[in-house]
Amino acid sequence: MIELLLIGIGTGNPDHLTRQAEKALRSADLVLIPRKGANKADLAELRQAICDELLQGSAARVVAFDLPKRDAENPDYRAGVDDWHDAIARVWTDTIQAEIGDTGRVALLVWGDPSLYDSTLRIAGRVDRAVPLKVTVIPGITSLQALTASHAIPINEIGAPFLVTTGRKLREEGWPAGADTLAIMLDGECSFQAVDPEGVTIWWGAYVGMAEEIILSGPLAELAPRIVETRAEARARHGWIMDIYILRRA
Repeated sequence: MIELLLIGIGTGNPDHLTRQAEKALRSADLVLIPRKGANKADLAELRQAICDELLQGSAARVVAFDLPKRDAENPDYRAGVDDWHDAIARVWTDTIQAEIGDTGRVALLVWGDPSLYDSTLRIAGRVDRAVPLKVTVIPGITSLQALTASHAIPINEIGAPFLVTTGRKLREEGWPAGADTLAIMLDGECSFQAVDPEGVTIWWGAYVGMAEEIILSGPLAELAPRIVETRAEARARHGWIMDIYILRRA
């Protein structure tokens, strides 16, 4: 049987790795690193740098693979994501079987934590249909934790709920009922522009926890254009961007 180690590595800062994560990584026979194209080479290079530092003296082999791309033109978003996950699962399966067969310990370094807006566990479920797996999850620091730490704020008001959702949901459905604090992830469209900014404060961050970190906070009505401009400049400079933000209305 294959034991699949899904290791949360935080938001790009090697210091985010826990001792549990380091121990798990060093125990692997095979470490898989996804390549997401030239524009996101930094992501593969960061994972490789973590392996170079922590696997010295280890017998683990590090193998890179090309990650399939999602068909962004598919009008059925959910069906497109399902097809994408199926394609990724096939690549994982083929790579694992080609490298170590049906027995061994395989590690994947997961950005943030596998539990929060990450599909690694769902893809692992697809792989399990072809190759029996024992899945072990090593938790990591999420981008939400890194964002609140960088801004030195609590995520919730006293005794109040908060809601974690996506930019697409915010654009399509507006501000959800029942929560005055929202954490917005997976937003490539600056969807905060779709809400009424009156009385809303935003805490925004890109590359949170990394050396390239950018954070901005203040009234949404004043800050929205600056965030849009800053985000576009940062993406052009680095070739990719990962950002997250919190909205809170009075």
